Amino acid sequence: MTIKIERKIVKYQVQKPEDKAAAEKAAAAARPLQAGEAETVRDKHGHTATVIRMHEKLERPEVLIGSTYKIKTPISDHAMYVTINDIVLNEGTEYEQRRPFEVFINSKNLDHFQWIVALTRIISAVFRKGGDVTFLVDELKAVFDPRGGYWQPGGKFMPSIIAELGYVIEKHLQSIGLIRKPQLDVHQQKLVDQKRAEFEARAKQTDAFAKGHFPEGAQLCGRCSTAAVVMMDGCMTCLNCGDSKCG
Repeated sequence: MTIKIERKIVKYQVQKPEDKAAAEKAAAAARPLQAGEAETVRDKHGHTATVIRMHEKLERPEVLIGSTYKIKTPISDHAMYVTINDIVLNEGTEYEQRRPFEVFINSKNLDHFQWIVALTRIISAVFRKGGDVTFLVDELKAVFDPRGGYWQPGGKFMPSIIAELGYVIEKHLQSIGLIRKPQLDVHQQKLVDQKRAEFEARAKQTDAFAKGHFPEGAQLCGRCSTAAVVMMDGCMTCLNCGDSKCG
C-alpha cells in the first residue's frame, strides 16, 4: 500500500519492540481498575506480583497518613487548616505508593462553610476515583477572585483563596512523588547562581558615610564635603577640617 506524504519530513524515529512493550505497559497502568480488580505484573526477576491501584471502591483503612497545611490570608482574620490524608498502596513491596485519599478544611470563619464542605467532598471524590488527579492543581490555581487577589508574605501573588488551596495540593503531591518539582537545567542554574552572587556583592557595598567616625546626624561641611558639622559652643563646627561659622 502506497501512502503519499504531503508534508516535509523533519524528523523520524524507529520504533523498537521494547518501546512498544513499554508503551503498552504505561497504557495499562493508566487504565482505571474496576471494583476489586488488581493488576498482575512481573518484576525484573521474573516473579509475578499482584498490584493494587487506586479506584473508587477501595475501602478506607482504619488509619491514614495525614499532613496539615496552614493558610493565612490578609483578607481574613482566621486561618484555614487544610488536612490531606494519604493511603499507602502495596505497602512493603517495590510497588509501594502513596496516593491522596481525602481532604478536610477547617476554619473559624463560617462565611465560607458551604463552599468549603462542597469543595472538600468533590476533591476527595476525585482523589478516590484514581487515575491522574494532578489536573486538580491547575484547575484550582486558575480561579480568580473578582474582588482581587492578595500578596503573600514573601512577595507571591495569590489570585484567590481557591488558588492558594491549589498551591497547597500541588506542594503535597510533590512531597509524595505524584508531581515532579520544577528544576532548572545546568545552564539556567549557573546563570541564577551568577546573578545571585552579583546581587549579594552589590548588597555588601555600603554608603561612604555608613561607617563614619562622626556623630549621627552631623551635617555636610561645605568646605571638605564631609558629614561632620555639629553644634559646638553655640557655633556650627566641622569635626573633620575644623571649619567654623564663628571664625
